[in-house]
Amino acid sequence: MTPSKTPAEILDIDGEEVRISSPDKVVFPQPGLTKLDLVRYYLAVADGALRGAGGRPMVLKRFPKGIGEEPFFQKRVPENHPPYIDTTTLHYASGTSAEEAVIRNAAGLAWVINLGCLDLNPHPVRAEDLEHPDELRVDLDPMPGVDWSQIVDVAYVAQEVLDDVGLAGWPKTSGSRGLHILVRIAPQWSYKDVRLAAETLAREVENRAPGLATARWWKEERGESVFVDFNQNAKDRTVASAYSVRALPDARVSTPLSWDEVRSARPEQFTVPTILERFAAIGDPHAGIDDAVGSLDGLLALAKELGPAEKAPRGANGSGRRQSTMPLIEVARTRTKPEALAALDEWKTRHAAVVPSLTPADVLVDGMRGSSSLWYRVRVNLQHVPEAERPPQEKLIADYDPWAGKEWPGRPES
Repeated sequence: MTPSKTPAEILDIDGEEVRISSPDKVVFPQPGLTKLDLVRYYLAVADGALRGAGGRPMVLKRFPKGIGEEPFFQKRVPENHPPYIDTTTLHYASGTSAEEAVIRNAAGLAWVINLGCLDLNPHPVRAEDLEHPDELRVDLDPMPGVDWSQIVDVAYVAQEVLDDVGLAGWPKTSGSRGLHILVRIAPQWSYKDVRLAAETLAREVENRAPGLATARWWKEERGESVFVDFNQNAKDRTVASAYSVRALPDARVSTPLSWDEVRSARPEQFTVPTILERFAAIGDPHAGIDDAVGSLDGLLALAKELGPAEKAPRGANGSGRRQSTMPLIEVARTRTKPEALAALDEWKTRHAAVVPSLTPADVLVDGMRGSSSLWYRVRVNLQHVPEAERPPQEKLIADYDPWAGKEWPGRPES
């Protein structure tokens, strides 16, 4: 975001006054979108954005230094929040808790964006019932080397499985490279059951589309396939909801689609300017999602049919840690993605002879959730390199510790 001394602007939104600081600050230089432009975008699509995020506790993903820098994740709602922002206290699997923001109206959307948030990251539960999700989330996450047509093929297989178990799936672009399918369910099942249902869906998609889709949790085992990411249904997870603006240079938007659109749609079509036109013309394709509430009985019955999922073997050194079946080496751990890519380039320079043997899916650059921000891990899978030519595990090129100096016992969530 570029520096700005423009006076704050006060917006009257349905009778609520919302202060927008530095309204002329440029957030997206490429399309020239300012902070006030983003607020106005969310107000224009408020009906759809609130359908996805309204009434749910939300993690605040804030970009105080702009889209070119890493965001930080704030679970705890700011103490000076206005009265039109509700809150609720979530208890996490780690044993910690946090009082999180719950937005219910357009003024809440504007307030969140003014904090430096771009996308909306709600939990899959309503504030009124925090232990029983009312949404199952299917995240179709392509591995490197996978093109859009393969993601689409997997999406239609997932739709077929959902149809077979009596559930309605509602597709949307992730706003990045993948697709999300949202499934409204009755709030009758625990997080554990919802995650099992999602894992069962993923396994059945893989069974019906072997080679195209995978339910393998460990990234190095997926190959060039679409990962049906069932773990997005774990208790602590959030995903960018409908109409969220993503931190990409073109101001791309996570966009609800009809199933008829999925084959022809491309993620890059949907940006803040084009969504404003689209929403004004056709409204929200997910307008009926809250009327399509289903049961998990079919997926949970299928889970019993399929039996327990295969678990990764444990190491023989007594640590109890998972042992990868692939010849993995770790290259670096870094604070930012550019640092991660620079470390990878350095490793490739050192071992130029083996680089031609690597496929896109063999190079693993993963954003890892730290205490309040992402950090990056770089690994290389040497499965396609002849064994005698495989480089050994070396000292990490960079060894960033995201937890250095943090005291965890009794520490509240940020």
